[in-house]
Amino acid sequence: MKLKNFLVGYAAIFFVAGISACKKNSPDETDPGIATTFKLSSDAAVSDNLNSDAEYVFTETAIENNLTQNTPMNGAGSTNVLGCAIVTISPLMGFPKNVTIDFGAGCTSINGIIRSGKINVILSDSLQKTGTTAVMNFANYVVNGYKNEGTLTWTTTTQNGIKSWTRKCENGKVTEPGGRFWLHIGMQAVTQTDGGTTPFNLLDDAFSITGSHIVTNQEGISGTAEITEALQKKVMCANIDKGKVKLQGPNHYAIIDYGDGTCDKNATISIDGGNPKNILLW
Repeated sequence: MKLKNFLVGYAAIFFVAGISACKKNSPDETDPGIATTFKLSSDAAVSDNLNSDAEYVFTETAIENNLTQNTPMNGAGSTNVLGCAIVTISPLMGFPKNVTIDFGAGCTSINGIIRSGKINVILSDSLQKTGTTAVMNFANYVVNGYKNEGTLTWTTTTQNGIKSWTRKCENGKVTEPGGRFWLHIGMQAVTQTDGGTTPFNLLDDAFSITGSHIVTNQEGISGTAEITEALQKKVMCANIDKGKVKLQGPNHYAIIDYGDGTCDKNATISIDGGNPKNILLW
């Protein structure tokens, strides 16, 4: 997620430093490590959204192309992320299958997300069957200006009709439009919390995310992001809309708070228990 106004918010910290120095819960705002912790936090947030977005793209692909245990949908009840994508599946019969989702030069979904490039997936069996794996790789894949690389391995853990899976990220790399990049690896668990009774209407789906990952900037500085309150991702929201993440950096920690479940672009980041600073997500 692109954390617009991050630099503005960070500059504001220094502006108010003189009048807030007496507050017990204010960190040492002259420490350059604070800026690094803020940025590692924003990088972690972008990584979370990119992973969730890639999985949603593949979910809609699977449902529309009869790759689940349900009959295919006709495109109704979705955000139509595949509107301009070319989907190629081989072989037509049996598993494993190679699935390519090609967005070409790019298109925009109804919730405002712009995607280009390809997602390549090796699917071992029907997606909703417990134990099925979907191994995703990316070829020049860009979402809202961020190039996404690495391998995501989805392993279905669905039990008693409740859709769930684990998400393993390996060799993750995200590059901003200006060329700055960071690396990320980790393991998370995703469980559907809403929309399970309407499998062909993806618009009412919502998911809970737990777990952790490690983010490393291009200077080699790392932070560990642990979800302390389960994140909520609604299909109709472009951003994660609820939950908290604690990122532990080398000398400081940050809390990312995504809010109360309202579908918007708002979140906050606080450093070392200090006052939260408002940020805007992409």
